[in-house]
Amino acid sequence: MYGLRTTVLVALVALVALGAVGLFVVDAGETSPDPVLFDDIVTMGAPSEVEFELAETGADVPRVQVFYSQYRYVVGYYGVEGFVSDLREPAHEQRFGYPLSVYVSDFSGTDPDLTEEGYLQPTGTVTWAEADAVVYVVGGDARTPVGETVVPFSDPADAEAFADAHGGELLSWAELLEEPIEHDDAATVRQRVDEQAAAADALVEATDDRRDRPVSVVVGAEGPPDGAETTDDVETAATIAEGLEAAPSGTTVLVAEGTYRERVEIDRPVTLAGDGAVTMDGEGDGTVIELTGDAAAVTGVSIVGVGDQVRIDHEELDEEDIEADEWDTQMELGYGHTDAGVTAAAADDVLIEDVDVETPANGVLLRDAEDAVVREVTVEGAGYWRDGYMGVTVMRSDGVIEGSTFVGGRDGVYMHRGDGIVIRDSVFEEGRYGIHFMYTDDALIADNRISEQRDYGIIVMTDPERNAIVGNVVHDAVGGIGTGGTDTYVADNVLYRLDEGLTTGTVNSVYEGNAIVDNEQGLRTTTILPSSQVSANDFVGNEDHAISPTGPLRLWPGNYWEGAIGASDGRSLDRPYSPTDPVDSRLHRVDGTPALAEAPAIEMSRGLAGTVPGMRAASIVDTRPNCGLENPDRLAEAGFEELVEAHGCEGPRSSTP
Repeated sequence: MYGLRTTVLVALVALVALGAVGLFVVDAGETSPDPVLFDDIVTMGAPSEVEFELAETGADVPRVQVFYSQYRYVVGYYGVEGFVSDLREPAHEQRFGYPLSVYVSDFSGTDPDLTEEGYLQPTGTVTWAEADAVVYVVGGDARTPVGETVVPFSDPADAEAFADAHGGELLSWAELLEEPIEHDDAATVRQRVDEQAAAADALVEATDDRRDRPVSVVVGAEGPPDGAETTDDVETAATIAEGLEAAPSGTTVLVAEGTYRERVEIDRPVTLAGDGAVTMDGEGDGTVIELTGDAAAVTGVSIVGVGDQVRIDHEELDEEDIEADEWDTQMELGYGHTDAGVTAAAADDVLIEDVDVETPANGVLLRDAEDAVVREVTVEGAGYWRDGYMGVTVMRSDGVIEGSTFVGGRDGVYMHRGDGIVIRDSVFEEGRYGIHFMYTDDALIADNRISEQRDYGIIVMTDPERNAIVGNVVHDAVGGIGTGGTDTYVADNVLYRLDEGLTTGTVNSVYEGNAIVDNEQGLRTTTILPSSQVSANDFVGNEDHAISPTGPLRLWPGNYWEGAIGASDGRSLDRPYSPTDPVDSRLHRVDGTPALAEAPAIEMSRGLAGTVPGMRAASIVDTRPNCGLENPDRLAEAGFEELVEAHGCEGPRSSTP
């Protein structure tokens, strides 16, 4: 915990519309304000990922809080190096003004040690000190998940002792500002995505034993097929229910080709496997297969005749099913106990694989099911979304959904408190939302293809944390990706032929490597606090590349904007580009605009707008736009080969020779 020498409320505003209550506001008349509570200030970029990574280890990270002359909120940084790096960004002062006061964490008196990973572990209370009054240990063994970190001490003797123990050199504030520092806040979220994908691979691999269980019962045939692995005594059964009742735990009930008009429950670790074209018909009455035992599995069947119940009465819920939160209760009533092709309820480690479902309700329902694996499933819902329900409903469950296809119905996958779920390599067509987040943190949505949704391809609601949306292709819908919450990572997606490609409705998030092509609105900002990183994205063929209805100036360096002009160094253009500027916004679609943009009067106006705070509101400026596409491979994979050929770096892009 951070102690304060003095905690002063400079000004407190209730930003209800932002969902951010209690942010400190700088008093323009206060030239030397005291430090404030770090939890009550705006943090920039995505470095709060660092704090999340360190929380469980008891480790700490040096912090900075800055009072700027032209920015009304107190700004926080995780890592001194993060602030120094931002301070060096072109037009940083244009965005915020100059620092009135800078405070850094003071590790003097805390006797800090390092974990095996190099993370700081102070034993005393960390306080605040003025940045120019401390000594910094640079280049030592201290680290955060992002990389090397700078450690401040108000007592030079403490700094020297720390450097003797853990390496590094001592620098003053002035020397630190001149020190070369490499800092990439996005590195932590990229690493988290890779680790989560690897964990999903391991979870899927762990289901191999459910596929390979020996056959103990054969349904609808005289015996198992030649070469099948079996138990010593293989029984036969006339119905699937009889077979499941007879099967010992850890074995497979193998069902011969045919249609079976029955509904069944698997209450222990048994695999129900189809051998050939196996159809289960619930005859329109309830859920067809219920998995109520851990490690239960179903593979290789088609399901029809699912019941159409999609909402239950309050009296039908057990007390333990009803949470105190009224919204959760409503979701439980409406989504958590519907009819489905397959339901896994209070059953962990289940496998649902190679299953086809035609349903007027849910295809698959996961309720309180941990580490579920749903793969190679096809769900065909109602043709009109209001008449159907979900391909998969995830209710307080996690696991992996992959390699599946969802057509029609309401939502392809709906998540309610599905923390940690991974949805990847799947196809979503002709629903309302492809993937719908509600109260879900730490999800990974990767490499899906989503098209012809009535509303959004991917929609993130209810302010979640640390979700990653990576490598998806979304097209021909009202919206592509609608984001919300904090610490979101949106990367390498291709969004085209949409009314609205992408919204940056999050804080402390990273948007990088996305290709936003041929949309009415390419990108729309929806938060007042400009605390997210937006870089290395491609904007081509959009009616409006980006709009910012509200908020202060946003600086998004290093994107490609069709129409941007200026001399090229082979990587960047020397003229900033503003997609919200009345002239720049027409460069890619109105003949003659490049000449107008370089007219002396227009250039003078642009210069004035860059220096007067009132003229910078609700603007987006790329201080060093790229001269060519950032993501040609992703675009080529999505079928835009001709576009890739037409948008490279060919020297000056200007109206003049």
